[in-house]
Amino acid sequence: MKYLIIGLGNIGSEYHETRHNIGFMVLDSLAEEKAVSFQLKRHAHVAEIKVKGRTLILVKPTTYMNLSGKAVQYWMQEEKISIENILVITDDLALPFGTLRMRMKGSSGGHNGLSHIEETLSAANYTRLRMGVGSEFSKGQQVDYVLAPFSAEQQKEMPEVLKRAKDAVVGFATIGVERAMNSVNTKK
Repeated sequence: MKYLIIGLGNIGSEYHETRHNIGFMVLDSLAEEKAVSFQLKRHAHVAEIKVKGRTLILVKPTTYMNLSGKAVQYWMQEEKISIENILVITDDLALPFGTLRMRMKGSSGGHNGLSHIEETLSAANYTRLRMGVGSEFSKGQQVDYVLAPFSAEQQKEMPEVLKRAKDAVVGFATIGVERAMNSVNTKK
């Protein structure tokens, strides 16, 4: 069984480890744990890991956040993976830092990456793991906030946040989305 795990973010050193790139951070952590490297392929950096007999294709789009759907659609078709086996990991301003929420469908909530995925796939019924990055910014400063690094305090908590996110990804592929949701959505 194959799963497509897409971590949203922006390529380039100026975006490395910013709030908007938390999806990339989760996939980097998974790849590091499994000692695999990402390869630059069409529209994405891609790695493959095996977990309990399942194949997880890890995809970090190179299309930039606002065109994420292009990479998602390409890799769905390339790997012949149905929408039920897709998990998109993204930052979420509406959730406090460290809060994770998994949903089987939903709206983009104003997130440009999710909006483009929904527009490209003509569907919103894919699973997403929303990772809270907080909302400690002044009116009109949202872009600067998401493109800034995590605070020193948040960086100290990041290993635990990433561990819970990796557990959510593995749960999605091994125990199913509903059981994974029950586990993820009850924890902070």
